[in-house]
Amino acid sequence: MEQITLEKITYKNYVKTIWGLKVTPKQKHFVASNTGSLAEAYVALTNGGVALPFAICRNKKPIGFLMIGYGVSSEEDWEEDENPEFIEMAKKSYCLWRFMIDKRYQGRGYGRKAMELALEYMRSFPCGKADSIWLSYEPENEVAKKLYASFGFVEQPQWYKEGEEMPAILKL
Repeated sequence: MEQITLEKITYKNYVKTIWGLKVTPKQKHFVASNTGSLAEAYVALTNGGVALPFAICRNKKPIGFLMIGYGVSSEEDWEEDENPEFIEMAKKSYCLWRFMIDKRYQGRGYGRKAMELALEYMRSFPCGKADSIWLSYEPENEVAKKLYASFGFVEQPQWYKEGEEMPAILKL
C-alpha cells in the first residue's frame, strides 16, 4: 500500500530531495529550484521569519518538495510597491511557499494527497493562529490553478502584477 507523507528535510533525505527531484523542462519556469528554496528558507530563518521545508515522500522515498511559511519577517523585506493590504493579509497567514512533484511521479494523485497533508498541517496552526493560507503560481500553469481551486483557493487579481505570479487565498 502506498503511503504519502511529509517529512522534515534532514541530512538523510536532503540530497535526494534537493538534487534528485526535477520537473519537466516545460515546468521549469513554474517553480523555483529546490536548492534555491532551501537558500530562501535559510535567509528567512536567519532574519526572524518562518520557513518549514518538507520532502513529500512515497513509502519514505522523496518524490516532491514543499515549503510552508508563516507571517512576514519584516515589512522591509517586501518590494517597495507591494500592496499594503497584501502585506497585512500575509502577516497573519500561512503561505504554501513552494510545491513540486518530481516529473516521474506526476499524474498519479500524489500532489493532491500532499496538498491535503500540507493543508491539514497548516490548519493545526503549528506556528500560531492564522486567518488564511495563501500561495501564488504562474498564471499559465493551468494544472496548478485547477489543483489549488479544487481545494478552495480563490485568485486575488487585485494583487496581481503583470509578469508575476497570481496570488490565491484559502480562508480558514
